[in-house]
Order: sequence, then C-alpha cells, then structure tokens
Amino acid sequence: MNADKREADDKIQCTECFVKSKVCRDENGTGPKFCPTIKKTETLARMRSVYEESDVKHFARMASLQEAECYTGRGEAKPYVLHPVKPRVLEVCQFAEKMGYKRLGVAYCSGLAREAGLLVEILERYGFEVVSVVCKVGGVPKETIGIKDDEKINIGEFESMCNPVGQAMILNGERTEFNILVGLCVGHDSLFLKYAEAPCTVLVVKDRVTGHNPAAALYTANSYYQRLLK
Repeated sequence: MNADKREADDKIQCTECFVKSKVCRDENGTGPKFCPTIKKTETLARMRSVYEESDVKHFARMASLQEAECYTGRGEAKPYVLHPVKPRVLEVCQFAEKMGYKRLGVAYCSGLAREAGLLVEILERYGFEVVSVVCKVGGVPKETIGIKDDEKINIGEFESMCNPVGQAMILNGERTEFNILVGLCVGHDSLFLKYAEAPCTVLVVKDRVTGHNPAAALYTANSYYQRLLK
C-alpha cells in the first residue's frame, strides 16, 4: 500500500463510517479502522479529565438535559420514535434558565435587525437582562482593513466594516454571561467566537439565498444545487 493510500485509510472521517452498530452509539458496537472512538484513546482519556472540571461538567449536563427535553413521549414505547417539540429559540431560553444566567448578549447582523429585535423581546419576556450589539458598531470604514473601493458592496460610497471583534469586546465589557449570535457573516462569526469571553451559541446562521437556512443547499445538492458537487 502506498503512503497516500495509507494516509487516506487512517484519516479520521466519521462521514465515511457506514457501520450499522457504531461503537460511538452502541456499547457493543464496532467501527472502521479510522474510527476516532477506537483510534484516539489517549485523546479521549484527556477529554474525560476536562469533563471532570466542575464548570464544564455542569454546562455539559445542562446541555444534555436540554437536548432530552426537546422530545416528548420518551419512555412510553420501545423502540422510541423521535417526536421533537421545541424550536431552537425556546431551547436557548430554557438552557439559559437552567444555567442560571441573568445577563445575555445578542450579537447580530444589521440585515437581521428585525429578527434580533424579536429575539430580545422574547428573552426579556423570559426575565433576562439583554445587551444587543449590531455588527456595524463603531462605524469603522472598510479601508481600515485594506478593502479597496472596488471591493466594497456599494462601490464609490462610504461603507463601514462588520466589526465582530468590537461586538465581542463590548459584550465582554457589559459582563454578559451567555452570548447569542444572530446572522453574523462567515468569518465574522469566527472572530466573534474567538474574542468573546462568555460562552456562546448560534441562533441564526446567515444564508443570503436560502432565507438563512444553509441546510437547504445540502438537501438539494443532488438536484437544484448540484453545481456544488461539480
């Protein structure tokens, strides 16, 4: 076997696992030779020590409880047929309640100002104190990061840059306990997550074409969006 073939066979790639009874889900299951559950025992041993940290363990436990509570009729019949009952916005509210958070941050794109406003209203009705910061905060011109005039959306006009670092730093200063992202651009969301000090979750992922449902392009990758695979 050549080196390239061996490397391909050893690369962790869970999407290529077609084992029916998977070791990551069934205590008596199996996996292919690239299976990380089988192959990465040292890494997973270190992982267990992280989950023993009290704050991580509590956060993970609350997340797992929230996951289970999103389904109704559990335990009534075997095999259980999934019956989800909670949209993600409700999950966010309930998880924040479980964690005992009082002060939440909302970092949102200006293109989703209406959605962000509705979210803040919902969060406040649940009793949270909310701080919201728009992506254009600071009014920083795009030239600051080296954008040329012909690289702007509106060529020939002043255009402020999206400022996720500013959003994160402002929410840090406001001492938010949990931050919710609403429609930040690809890459801008990455910077926000890098510089935010509080734990974060994503409520809305921006997709300008599919009405902020990026999975739609995946669902139709073999039909209307087959160009993605070509």
